[in-house]
Amino acid sequence: MVRVRVLVVDDHRIFAESLAAALAAEPDVEVSAAGSGPAALRCLERAAAEGRRFDVVLVDSDLGGNVPGARPAVPVREGDEDGLVDGISLVAGVRAAQPGMRTVVLAEKDDPRRAALALQAGACGWVAKDCSLSRLLTVIRGVLRDETHLPPALLTGVLRELTAARKHRTESERLVESLTPREREVLRCMVAGLGRKAVAERLYLSPHTVRTHMQNVLGKLGVHSTLAAVALARRAGVGPADLGPAGRIGVEESSSA
Repeated sequence: MVRVRVLVVDDHRIFAESLAAALAAEPDVEVSAAGSGPAALRCLERAAAEGRRFDVVLVDSDLGGNVPGARPAVPVREGDEDGLVDGISLVAGVRAAQPGMRTVVLAEKDDPRRAALALQAGACGWVAKDCSLSRLLTVIRGVLRDETHLPPALLTGVLRELTAARKHRTESERLVESLTPREREVLRCMVAGLGRKAVAERLYLSPHTVRTHMQNVLGKLGVHSTLAAVALARRAGVGPADLGPAGRIGVEESSSA
């Protein structure tokens, strides 16, 4: 029998444990639970290292109680509890770390905007927390067949949100294209959550030069904060810089500023 490995991520322990127990009663389902975004990513990393990857991650849409988009999705290092905490950001983080993983968002209420954000982040489904166990199992098995599941009542609203998002994305892409190669690399570092000093170390530039590049990025993107620049970059499909071993990270031009 092929077993489906499911990870439940919810910071309400009673709900997470109850759901995990209910799913574990199914003969073909193996379940684990995590109570935060960082804990979930560590769990996924351990499972991958052991060759026992999860198939589906069920993520609480209100994980951490943060508003989607309030902070960029930054890979969480061991022991860092200030990284991925919002449910939508966790979906994006899982997609970046393990692209083949299916994620389903569990929500207290239907919200077209957040459902659209979840789909854009890589979620395969949006399910009400008060749905039946049989419904949830149908969704879990459906996403493993590459199906996308949304409540019928959400379809119109989600399509409207995705259409609007596509328009914003086109404008965001145009603005990002106005940046120089160096400025785009600095922007990728900003998306990765690096501050001025860290960017300077990564690109072998002075903090003053990095400050100038960051100011130019904000000016060309027409925003007034790093957070707004990161949000616009995400809409344009700009991913974070690769934060592997210390050293140059894919700089597209010579080391001169």
